[in-house]
Amino acid sequence: MQTGPAHIDQLKQQMKATWMAGDFGRIAKYTEAEGERFIERLHIQPGVELLDIACGTGNLSIPAARNGANVIGVDIATNLLDQARVRASTEGLKVEFRVGDAELLPFQNGQFDVVVSMFGAMFAPRPDLVASELVRVCRPAGTVAMANWTPEGFVGKSLAITSRFVPPPDGLESPVLWGKDEVVKERFARLGWRAEVTRAHVEFKYPFGEASVVQFFRQYFGPTQAAFSRLDEAGKAALAADLEKLWVEHNEGPPNETHVKAEYLDVRVARPEHTS
Repeated sequence: MQTGPAHIDQLKQQMKATWMAGDFGRIAKYTEAEGERFIERLHIQPGVELLDIACGTGNLSIPAARNGANVIGVDIATNLLDQARVRASTEGLKVEFRVGDAELLPFQNGQFDVVVSMFGAMFAPRPDLVASELVRVCRPAGTVAMANWTPEGFVGKSLAITSRFVPPPDGLESPVLWGKDEVVKERFARLGWRAEVTRAHVEFKYPFGEASVVQFFRQYFGPTQAAFSRLDEAGKAALAADLEKLWVEHNEGPPNETHVKAEYLDVRVARPEHTS
């Protein structure tokens, strides 16, 4: 992958347009409950300064604010930030949502007690920069927590199918490397921080069949929209068939519903001197 400033800026603009396409809020509703459980496991205390990176529509920011944290959420997609603001306002929560890039965070060193990202920062194109920024803005005794799709999990398999039809730019590291134990540990170890990882699952529950789930993603999920837009009619039909087959193979739900468990890596990062 070319890494010059002009190329990276172009790539970032494409990523922003992709994530702003469709209506990601419709997709994010199906992971809201897991976001709440993720925050519960962090035992957030009132008054904690928390940063939610690639916050989307606020699936981590909202429950953290309910717990009394002082929350800032950042994302590159302005329409998602607008949805997050509406969610916070509806609940009477004070959360600051602003435009921000995981690779260049507009915050001071050590500004936050807790830095989180759920299925977000893992998609930034330069993972070493992301890891560096995550720990830079976290105070030395603080915690960085990530939820990252694993390569062997359902979402990892789905991304692999799409990549066969629409390959990513040359040299771009796969985002699901963030879901590999040894890769995550090494990325943070280079920065003097220690990562501990466990496996967790999101359970997607859609009240319609597998073919309708694929259509749902084609309509509302920006990355899926972008992938299909680059294919001819035969390619679109083949990709849709492969994705539907994957949903069928993993569906554990009743007739006319689609229930699928998707594995992710639950990552906790701290400086070694502040771990037990």
